[in-house]
Amino acid sequence: MASRTQTLVQLTDGLRDQLDRRAARLGVSRSRLIRELLERGLADERAEGHSKRIAEGYSRFPQAEGSDAWGDLDAWSEANARRNLAALAEEEAR
Repeated sequence: MASRTQTLVQLTDGLRDQLDRRAARLGVSRSRLIRELLERGLADERAEGHSKRIAEGYSRFPQAEGSDAWGDLDAWSEANARRNLAALAEEEAR
């Protein structure tokens, strides 16, 4: 287990009461609940940062068309849709 450091955090009475009610409902201590909420919030922040970097990458290097190193995605999608529709029509005809 990672080492822990005790940290003093000042809470309003209302916030403390909300934490205590949720901790009781979940059957965990207030400290554990605060740790889990912080971990979740920080993980969400990391995920948002990751998504932002991906979007920025696409802004710097936009994909102008469906063609890339793996082929023409637009043409493949069209051909695949036509094959699927033909197969469904054949199946319904039987």
